[in-house]
Amino acid sequence: MSGDIVLSAALRNNLLSLQGTQRSIDITQFRLSTGLKVNSALDNPQNFFAAQSLNNRASDLQRLLDGISQSIRTIEEADKGVSALTDLVEQADAIATEAQSEIRAAEGFANIRGTEDLSGVTDLTSLSGIVDGTTDKFDVVYTEYNASTDAFTSVSVTVDIAANDTADNIVASINSDATINTKVRASLTSGGQLKIESLVDGGNVRLQDNATNGLGIAGFTALGLDSVVGLENDDDPTATIAAGTAIAGNVLKSARTDAATVNGKYEASATLNDAGYLATGTAGTDELTVRIKVDGTSSSDITLDKGDTIQQFVDAINNDASISSDVTASFNVDTGQLEITAATGVGQIEIEYVDETGTANPQFGFGTRSADGALGAATNIDSELFTFVGTSADLAQFESDYNNVRDQIDALVADAQYRGTNLLGGDDLVTDFNEDRTSSLTTNGVDFSALGLGISEGNFTTSSTIQASLDEVRAALADVRNFGQSIANDLAIIQTRQDFTEQTITTLKAGADDLTVADQNEEGANLLALQTRQQLGVTSLALASQSQQSVLRLF
Repeated sequence: MSGDIVLSAALRNNLLSLQGTQRSIDITQFRLSTGLKVNSALDNPQNFFAAQSLNNRASDLQRLLDGISQSIRTIEEADKGVSALTDLVEQADAIATEAQSEIRAAEGFANIRGTEDLSGVTDLTSLSGIVDGTTDKFDVVYTEYNASTDAFTSVSVTVDIAANDTADNIVASINSDATINTKVRASLTSGGQLKIESLVDGGNVRLQDNATNGLGIAGFTALGLDSVVGLENDDDPTATIAAGTAIAGNVLKSARTDAATVNGKYEASATLNDAGYLATGTAGTDELTVRIKVDGTSSSDITLDKGDTIQQFVDAINNDASISSDVTASFNVDTGQLEITAATGVGQIEIEYVDETGTANPQFGFGTRSADGALGAATNIDSELFTFVGTSADLAQFESDYNNVRDQIDALVADAQYRGTNLLGGDDLVTDFNEDRTSSLTTNGVDFSALGLGISEGNFTTSSTIQASLDEVRAALADVRNFGQSIANDLAIIQTRQDFTEQTITTLKAGADDLTVADQNEEGANLLALQTRQQLGVTSLALASQSQQSVLRLF
């Protein structure tokens, strides 16, 4: 076309060279600004897609890394729960152990403990109530059931308090007596109180005033034993001091009945006379009043004659509203014994026999007595105080404390969850370690509620039920400790995989960078070279255009 500009070949070549140089400058500047030498598949398809694959895997692993971190927190929460749960289960074990010691003392090893500090007394006869060493005596009686003879046997020792005797002399008198020292042991507590306890499981220990040279209530009071033997009866000043018996357990058993058996069984329909409990008197005539006192407060008077039946006596006790909540009477048809069982919380029962006719000869023989003996005259009273070793109230408190801890186990387990996952509540935790979820670790949860641990509600009424609770908590403690070791192992594995995953992510990103990241030094040198080439190209273009400029000089 006539309007086209005609460029020489030299100019065209220089222009093309400048355009190529500018494109290279633009590419280099883009690499410097992005830091990448491969910004798209157009730059280098192989490197671009390889780097993208590495970055994608690194991104997937990064998301897994977040999940791994949460798994670690979940296990850490479970581990803290296990530590706290261990403390609670150990506390339950301690409570049950204390209760076992308490009830074993109550059920098997009777003991009597005084209330006065005698450690500083150098002469017991100097105490008010102990006059001299010739009249002040008391008896220690030990009774146990002999299975071979199917009868109760007793051994005793008389303690004589002489001038200049100390409490240590009383201890020595009991412990040195060969007839009783294998059954009973005396000692002084750290507080100086006199303590007399059985050495044989199931034995009972009784203190009684000596028949001829009795210590008297004042003497027992001076030794701190008045609460054990009871007080003189106000109704009859001539009555003897009530004997005191420490019972191994909470059941008073009478002497065996003399009634005949039917088909090998004793019958509660037998009369008190036939059974040998009241051998004298006239049927239909009130002969004896049995007065039952519970802890010195509630009491009941039950009037009997020899024609009354055993069952009538049992019913009279159980139907008396003043004591029925504290004691329960029954008749054992296998042993032929009347049994009076003290309820939880009862510490002492006193049984008094009041002679109504002057001829009463009661032979119930509760506690350690083989019989009670003739009272001698109307209105005379004989009585005995029974102390139940080991307070049932303490056992009730132990049971309450144990069950409170059991409730706290449930509460703690419910709170040991992290973001909805509770390993102690039976939830499982799956931790994935690679992007396609083919590598993972499952942390199996457990049910560590009280029910799941096998800890049933405590029942501290007998040593066997307490032992059952002890067996349960000790098995539970082993389970808790084993699970703690298990999750600790899982935690170590997960933390190792976390470190490995972090290192893998770093490696993948570094590999992607190797394929796409620009060398800043190299690109900077390239830009400088290209800018130099551009300047030379401009100069070359100027030289190429000089031939056309020389034509202008012709005009």
